[in-house]
Amino acid sequence: MKAIRISKTGGPEVLELKDIELPPPARGQVRVKHTAIGVNFIDTYQRSGLYPIPVPGGLGLEAAGTVEALGDGVTSLKIGDRVGYCSGPPGAYAEANNVPADRLVKLPDGVSDEDAAAAMLKGMTAQYLLKRTYAVKPGQTILWHAAAGGVGLIACQWAKHLGVTVIGTVGSEEKIALAKSHGCDHVINTSTENWVARLRTLTKDEGVPVVYDSVGKDTWNGSLDCLAIRGMMVSFGNASGPVPAFDPIMLGGKGSLYLTRPSLMHYTRTTQELQETADDLFDVIAKGVVKIEIRQRFALADARAAHEALHSRNTTGATILLP
Repeated sequence: MKAIRISKTGGPEVLELKDIELPPPARGQVRVKHTAIGVNFIDTYQRSGLYPIPVPGGLGLEAAGTVEALGDGVTSLKIGDRVGYCSGPPGAYAEANNVPADRLVKLPDGVSDEDAAAAMLKGMTAQYLLKRTYAVKPGQTILWHAAAGGVGLIACQWAKHLGVTVIGTVGSEEKIALAKSHGCDHVINTSTENWVARLRTLTKDEGVPVVYDSVGKDTWNGSLDCLAIRGMMVSFGNASGPVPAFDPIMLGGKGSLYLTRPSLMHYTRTTQELQETADDLFDVIAKGVVKIEIRQRFALADARAAHEALHSRNTTGATILLP
């Protein structure tokens, strides 16, 4: 079968399309024939070496498709079931993959394969961030960076549904309308505005109780200055690079702030947590509360171009590969 492999870490140029032999699924595994594959920023972190993974090896954590073969001991699924996954191990950039059965979720009729591949990692991230990392409450105001990105478009719609006033940031004028149409009450262009001052004005200088930041280095200091007293900084990505080292005493000086660096892996550790998180996401998608925006589609062979598009910061919504 065809699969994207990396023999070393580096830029998008290290992605190579290869013919490989996929062995039969081992005990407890399922072979999934992919129909759609999710592309996420975490893939770029693993490809670059920022997040270490075994090299040489595969890339990609998220895909949807149908069950093609069962390993010994698998009784929860049957051949032909529509399934999705988003928690690895890396290897989703391929025509098929062997996946632990307890890391798969069945896809409901109201969610397409493409939407599942585009939404599971991003949407389940939005679920735990909004409902568990910091459980937002109706009437609160929050700041969400990269509001027109893959996680942002889902999260801002969901937050609005939960009764939250959403202040979103984007990096260009072209993304403002998109963010506003997906749940943002206010949108700030960080490339042209003093966004910290604007947020302080919007909140009558109170700041917000929580900032959700997947941008990293470029927004780190400003995000802390946007928080209210005892506010929580939720740093969950590094699109612009890792945040700088800092002395924790700074958090006290800025208002006894909280800081967390959450990961989907730790919020879906058990099969029950995984299924409950997925079911909550699928429910809001099926009801039309959250609309999945797949705005970039690439052939599997063009994975390098997909990564280059992500790095350009010109993408919006979700990006998928089609095998």
